Amino acid sequence: MRAVSQRVDEAKVVVDDRVTGEISTGILVFLSVAADDTEEDILWMANKIGGLRVFTDGFGKMNFSVLDLGYEVLSVSQFTLHGRVKKGFRPSFTKAAPPEKGEEFWHKFNDEMRKYGLRVCEGIFGAMMTVHIVNNGPVTIIVDSKKDI
Repeated sequence: MRAVSQRVDEAKVVVDDRVTGEISTGILVFLSVAADDTEEDILWMANKIGGLRVFTDGFGKMNFSVLDLGYEVLSVSQFTLHGRVKKGFRPSFTKAAPPEKGEEFWHKFNDEMRKYGLRVCEGIFGAMMTVHIVNNGPVTIIVDSKKDI
């Protein structure tokens, strides 16, 4: 699994002129499922994103997570995070999971985040989405369950 997580003051997803998910302060997670991901990757990623200390304390140090502060999560499925461009200019998505597995694992990730007591809003899997983001910082962290990033 690969995620791009961004600290936001607010974020929302719009599909067909309808807001499908919206949060105030929290983390926006763009999540991609790899073809070889397992249930362990889901658990690892949910734990890592939930505990990611990207919110500052009174001294300006990033010491708090969404779990610590009770903030929200907006989860958006984005298989293009597994796009490879080493050769040529058109991305190859052979490392991404097929849509059925991608959707299943994305929903399981969201449900796992909810088990921590977090409010998790969602985009719509496979839809053409417009994502509105008000970054805070900006703080953007790439998290990959297979790599040491």
